[in-house]
Amino acid sequence: MSYLRNSLRALAAAGLAAVLIAPASAAQAEPSPAELTQRIEKSSTELERVVESYNKLTEDIKTNKAAAAKLTARIGPLEAQTAQSRADVGEIAVTAYKTGRLDAANALLSAGGPSNLLDRLDTLDQLTRQRQQRISGFTESQRKLLDQKARLDATLAKQAAQAKQLAAGKKKIKKDLAALYEMRRQAYGRATEPPAPRAKSKSGGSSAEQAPAVSGRAGTAVRYAYGALGKPYVAAADGPNGYDCSGLTSAAWRAAGKSLPHNAKMQWGVVTQISRSELRPGDLVFYNNLGHVSIYVGGGQVIHAPTFGRNVEKRAVDLMKPYGYGRVR
Repeated sequence: MSYLRNSLRALAAAGLAAVLIAPASAAQAEPSPAELTQRIEKSSTELERVVESYNKLTEDIKTNKAAAAKLTARIGPLEAQTAQSRADVGEIAVTAYKTGRLDAANALLSAGGPSNLLDRLDTLDQLTRQRQQRISGFTESQRKLLDQKARLDATLAKQAAQAKQLAAGKKKIKKDLAALYEMRRQAYGRATEPPAPRAKSKSGGSSAEQAPAVSGRAGTAVRYAYGALGKPYVAAADGPNGYDCSGLTSAAWRAAGKSLPHNAKMQWGVVTQISRSELRPGDLVFYNNLGHVSIYVGGGQVIHAPTFGRNVEKRAVDLMKPYGYGRVR
C-alpha cells in the first residue's frame, strides 16, 4: 500500500511540474511562419478598415469645405447689399431732414397746407417701409446662411478631431505591422512580396501583361488597372506609385473621366448595383462588408490592391466572398 501511495505522489508531482513548465516553454517558443502570416493578415485587415474610415472622413471633409466656401461666397455679396440698403434708408432720412420734408410746421405753412404734409409724410413712410423690408429680407437670409456656415464649421472641427484619432490608430497598427514584418523577414527572408513577374513577349523580352480589348470608358479604366499590376499597396494612396483598394478603383475611373470617392463604401453608394450575371469589364466588385473593392477585368478575374506588404494583383473574382457588384455610370 505504501508503495502505491508513493507512486501516486510521484505521478502527481510530475504532473504538477509539467503544468508549471509547459506555459513557460510555450511562451518561449518562436511563432511558426503560418502563425506569423495569420497575425499579419489579421492586423492588415484591421488596418484596412481604419484606412477606409480615414478615406471616408477625408472625402467628407473635402465635401464640407467646398460647401463652406460656397456659403462664404454667397454671404459676402449679401452683406454688401444689406449695408447698401441701410445706407439708402439713412440717406432718405438725411435728405428729408435737410429739405425740411419732416418739419410739420413748415409743411403746414407751405402751399397745400396739411393735405400736402400728409401726402409727403405718406410717401416718405412708404419709401422707408420698402427699404426696411429689403433690409429685413437681407438680414434674415444672411442669418440663415451664417447659421448654416456655423454648423459646417462645427462639423469640420469635429471631423478634424476624428481624423487625429484615426491617424493615431493607424500609426499604432502600422507600428504593430512593422514588428510582424520583421518577424516575417526572419521567417521568409523578406517582409513584403517581391515585384510581380512580368509576362514574356514573343521576342523573348519581358513586357507588361496585356489588357483585354474593351471599348469606351470601361476599357480605359481596365487598361489603367492593368498598368498598376505589381505596384505596392500604400495606405490612402491613389497612384501613380502605389494604391489602396478604393484608391486603385477611383484612379482607374478617374483616368476614364469619371470621379469616384476614395472610399469603398462611398463608391458603393454612387454606382448602379447589378447582379453577378451582368458583370462586364470595368465594373466594381465589393467585399468584406464594403471594406474592400476591386475592378472586374473579364474572364472571371479582378484586379485589386490587396493589403500591406502586397502588390496590386489579378485574382479570381471569388478571392473572398463578394458583397455585391456595381457599375459606374
